[in-house]
Amino acid sequence: MTAKLPSPVTLENDVVRLEPLTMTHIPDLFAAGGDDDEVWRWLPAAVPRSEDDLAQIARMLIEDDRHVPFAVIPRQTGRAAGWTTYGDVPGFDESVEIGWTWYGRAFWRTAVNTGCKLLLIDHAFDKLGFNRVLLKTDVLNLRSQNAIRRIGGLHEGTLRRQRRRPDGSWRDAVYFGILQEEWPDHRARLTR
Repeated sequence: MTAKLPSPVTLENDVVRLEPLTMTHIPDLFAAGGDDDEVWRWLPAAVPRSEDDLAQIARMLIEDDRHVPFAVIPRQTGRAAGWTTYGDVPGFDESVEIGWTWYGRAFWRTAVNTGCKLLLIDHAFDKLGFNRVLLKTDVLNLRSQNAIRRIGGLHEGTLRRQRRRPDGSWRDAVYFGILQEEWPDHRARLTR
């Protein structure tokens, strides 16, 4: 099996619902984290200063055949609070990336991220048959690195000068992986 992205699907648990990202989510998304420099600090796009700016970024992800984007809808609010994607991993068989993830600040340090990752990783391994899940982040984004480690991501290395940040500086990307056989133990720990 070579890398093949899944079809859009709705995934849900008692914490969060992930549904295919659409333009109807934009008002809630902008209210949750648009125009917030800290939310967008590590993402590969300029901070959206309006709903139209955010819609352009969302449209790019929706139309890009290398990503399957999901709106993140916490059960406690029923409103989109961020997004996350499955992404293609060129050069790696049977692998999928989880990335382009952001949540409004009100959802930082809550169960939302763990709930999302449980859904996405379970689906990738159990339903789609992937062998490996890749997660990466900016070398300077320590909050994200710690969150990835908490869900079981193993540091695999740092790719220097992986891409330019929106401010023009070079980003080094820190890569983490979770293998299919590692996931059951991590899942059990996270669900306790």
